Amino acid sequence: MLLKSYEDQSLLCNLSVKGATTEAGVEAFRGDLVVIEGEIADDAGRRLPPKAVLKQAGLLFKNDKLSMVSGGLDQLAHIQPLFERYKGDLAADVQVIFYVGNLSKPVYTELDGVKMILQPHEEGAIWNTMMDDLRLDKEDFKGQSAEDKVITMAQGLADYKPKYETVAFADALSFVSTVQREHRGPV
Repeated sequence: MLLKSYEDQSLLCNLSVKGATTEAGVEAFRGDLVVIEGEIADDAGRRLPPKAVLKQAGLLFKNDKLSMVSGGLDQLAHIQPLFERYKGDLAADVQVIFYVGNLSKPVYTELDGVKMILQPHEEGAIWNTMMDDLRLDKEDFKGQSAEDKVITMAQGLADYKPKYETVAFADALSFVSTVQREHRGPV
C-alpha cells in the first residue's frame, strides 16, 4: 500500500491520523509529509530533520493513489519539489489545496497537468482554516472516525469553487511575499 511505503521511507512525521477508513480501499493520513529530506547525518544512513514538509497535511489514498492532498507550505517554491517526489502517486482527478506562508493572494493554478488551489496562510491550524473555507462545521464530522473525517474534507473540497483568478504556475510564483514573519516562542 502507498501509505505504508511512505511510512517505510520515513516520509511521514508528526502523525495525527494514519489508517484505513470505513470505505474499502481508502486510507487517510494527517500529519506532516516530507517534501525535501534532510541530509544524511551518519554512516548508518540516519537523516537530519527534513528541509521542507507539507505541514498539517491531509491525504486521502484511494486504490493506492492520492485522491486528495492538502496542507501548508512555508514557501511557494516547495510545490515543485513536492510534485517531483509525489507526482507519480497522484490520481488523475486528485484534489489539491495548499495554504502557503509566502503567498500574497489566492489563485487557481496548474503544475504538470494537476490543478490546485493556492491560498495565503499566516498562522493557525490548517485543518480548521480548511474547515472554515469549505464551510464545514463540527456537526459535519459528528460520529465519524478520525480517518473518515478526511473523507468528509475531500467531499467538501470537491464542492469548493472560490472565485479566484486562474494563473499559470510561473505567474503564481510572482505572487510571493517578501514579508518576514516574527518567530514566536521562548526567548
